[in-house]
Amino acid sequence: MTVVASYLYRDGRRLQEVPLETVAIPTEKTDFIWIGLHEPTVEELSVLKERFGLHELSVSDALNPLQTPKLSAYDDQIFVLTQTAKLDSDRITYGRTAIFVGDRYIITVRHGSERGHGELRGRLETSPHTLRHGTDYILHAIIDFVVDGYLPIVRTIEDSVLDMERKMLDSFLDRAQIKRIFRLRREVILFQRVLDAMLDLCGKLVHLDLPCLDVEAKPYFRDALQHMHRVEQMVGGLRDVITSVFEASNLLEQQRQGVITRQLASWAAILAVPTAIAGLYGMNFDNMPELKTEYGYFVVLGVITVFCVGLYWRFKRAKWL
Repeated sequence: MTVVASYLYRDGRRLQEVPLETVAIPTEKTDFIWIGLHEPTVEELSVLKERFGLHELSVSDALNPLQTPKLSAYDDQIFVLTQTAKLDSDRITYGRTAIFVGDRYIITVRHGSERGHGELRGRLETSPHTLRHGTDYILHAIIDFVVDGYLPIVRTIEDSVLDMERKMLDSFLDRAQIKRIFRLRREVILFQRVLDAMLDLCGKLVHLDLPCLDVEAKPYFRDALQHMHRVEQMVGGLRDVITSVFEASNLLEQQRQGVITRQLASWAAILAVPTAIAGLYGMNFDNMPELKTEYGYFVVLGVITVFCVGLYWRFKRAKWL
């Protein structure tokens, strides 16, 4: 069933349920209809298009899966398309909520989003004095509801990145972790594009004179705009954290590789002394006076030991070993 809810409100209070087959624009000034649809068919939207005079372009946008957040005004109605988001593992999946707003009706159409508006509707119905103001206040509540859904995504990704940062300080990031960092960074960049479009949408609701929007509702949309700015700042900071984690990981890896390189160079220098001396005496020349020395072997071993111990302590003090 695609019709989630369809109710008539009077003076901010729910009056009765209205079947989609008989729904129409209320005649009383204090009445309005709030219809919620989830994955509706083209035929169902066509019915609403005829009953409420919805613009053909707005209906087309509501059904278009590639449409980005936008705001359009058509005579005495406005069309708002918001983009919802959900974190699935390390991937952000997106949905759409199209909102048709008139003086006496508001229609929400959800695609690809399982987060319904039942809880929001129930909360608003507990405050009839708010619902009494009309459909523009419901529009603000829905946009604020969508923006609230962004916060858990940012916090979850942030916790994951900080956890990787702690692990990075103790050991190398393996290939899987590095791939995860790049995957999260890509998701955050795409998410930031959605936030930019939503910011533009909220800005238009604040600054433009639009039909169906009361001047007294402007502060509510301004609050939603500020909410969006906070989320965008959080996402911008999260993107910087992801970048810094990757860069710090590279620096630490280079540092560890430098330590290993210095250790190998130190041991190579230490081993070069006995290698050189042993190589010299391995040439088997007849005219080598040291070969006839009674304690020459022990003298050579002593020289090798002194040189090796000396080099070892020098590299140790230089913290190369």
